[in-house]
Amino acid sequence: MKRSALTLAMAILLGTSAWAQTYSFKNIKYPHDKFTQLLGINDHNEIAGYHGATINKGFTYDFSNHQFTNENFPGSAQTQVIAINNSEETGGFYVDQSGVVHGFLDDSGTFKTVDFPGTPFNQILGRNVVEQAVGYYSETADGTGRDHAYIYDENGGVFEVLTIPNEVNGAQATGINHNGQVTGFFVDANMVNHGFLLYQGTFTQLDYPNSTFTQALGVNNLGRLVGAYMDASGNTHGFIYDIKGATFQSIDDPDGIGSTIVNGINDDGTLVGFFGTSPVNTGFVATPKAQ
Repeated sequence: MKRSALTLAMAILLGTSAWAQTYSFKNIKYPHDKFTQLLGINDHNEIAGYHGATINKGFTYDFSNHQFTNENFPGSAQTQVIAINNSEETGGFYVDQSGVVHGFLDDSGTFKTVDFPGTPFNQILGRNVVEQAVGYYSETADGTGRDHAYIYDENGGVFEVLTIPNEVNGAQATGINHNGQVTGFFVDANMVNHGFLLYQGTFTQLDYPNSTFTQALGVNNLGRLVGAYMDASGNTHGFIYDIKGATFQSIDDPDGIGSTIVNGINDDGTLVGFFGTSPVNTGFVATPKAQ
């Protein structure tokens, strides 16, 4: 497989909140489990996620019909389903019976392992409808080594490794829309997490105002991205970022104030994520209210 590195221009944004959308929150729990994370959502309100704090088991969830469908890589010990696109194709990662972590793609039940060649640990975290996926590999098999973000071309089997400005201690690519906008986060020399947006060779660093930690975790096709940040008191909150207006809005599930993470957004502006502290996590769907 051919591999290439991208050279990027850079901008830094520390935008302030200037708009506000209100939401109706619905908490979601996998039956008979106290640990549920919702990680991605498409425009049909089909959601990717997993349950189980100690043994991860993947699923998709039809929010309109309130139905879970189990999805696990064949023969795996554990699976997380993280990405779902408008063609109902999914992606994520699995742990094999030897304990090795691999990325995967699933097209209507046809599973494919996606690993950057020669690496011991991979995860796929986002997928669009034009045959592109994003994720990262780690330098160590236990995932504690330096992470390297990449874009994966599904047609050609080509990996593009992202060279992130100011990244010293790792980076992950977490989302990609059909316009080719990529979200993710990186860790600097001081071990601080910063979100990023990459589009057409321009790299934008994203830091929620006055935060100590920011991660961008997903993006829709209409210029909104989502993620999580930590405030000065150590509380975690979700956020939405409007790319055109360069503005943030903080998001908390009413039942999870201070421990909310927003992981996905669709083109209707519906959000998914989770809150709580392991081994108790609860998923949520946040639907925009009419303004």
